[in-house]
Order: sequence, then C-alpha cells, then structure tokens
Amino acid sequence: QVQLQESGPGLVKPSQTLSLTCSVSGGSITTNGYYWSWIRQPPGKGLEWVGAINGRGSIYYAPSLKSRASISRDTSKNQFTLQLRSVTPEDTAVYYCARRDLGPEFDYWGQGAQVTVSS
Repeated sequence: QVQLQESGPGLVKPSQTLSLTCSVSGGSITTNGYYWSWIRQPPGKGLEWVGAINGRGSIYYAPSLKSRASISRDTSKNQFTLQLRSVTPEDTAVYYCARRDLGPEFDYWGQGAQVTVSS
C-alpha cells in the first residue's frame, strides 16, 4: 500500500517561497512508470495540476507556474519536494501530492496540506 504525506509550513508571507515535502512509503519514487505529482486546490476552485517528477527524474511543470515552481527529489529519503517562489495570496490552496501511472488517473493521494499566503 503506497502512502504519501505532505509536510511544510502552513503560513507563508507574500513574495516568499513556499516549500512542501512529500514523504512516500510503500513504493519507491525511482520506479519507472510513475509520475509523482503536486496538485493544488484554491478555496472554492477546482484541482490544478502543478507539476510532477517521474521515476527517472524527469520534471514537468504546468505552463502557468513554470517560471516560479521547482520540483526535486531526495531518493535516499524517498521524498520529493515543491518550491514555489514569489508567492501571492492567489497561491493559497490545499496542496496535495499524488502518484499517477501512465494512465490519466491518480491512484494514491496524500491527505493534503493547507498553505495560506498572508502577511
């Protein structure tokens, strides 16, 4: 059973950098065929895909966030991280990490981490 758990500060000031870590158990983030993803849901809005890193370490970003987002991984800890620079209140959201295989569906999700951008 794969489990994902997000961690990071719940409050970030405008113009600072949001940093979140997803810890994975029950499966390796280096396994080929999987995309380890970040997804967010702003209040009152739908899910927005932020980006992903696959088992080989290739990284993909949503075009709208590409200039501010960085995804990386620590294979020794089986973790992957999201950094989002120059945040504004519009970046306030519940941030999820999730796993997707080669199909369109995400099969495992973390419980989500609320991040609020406010001074």
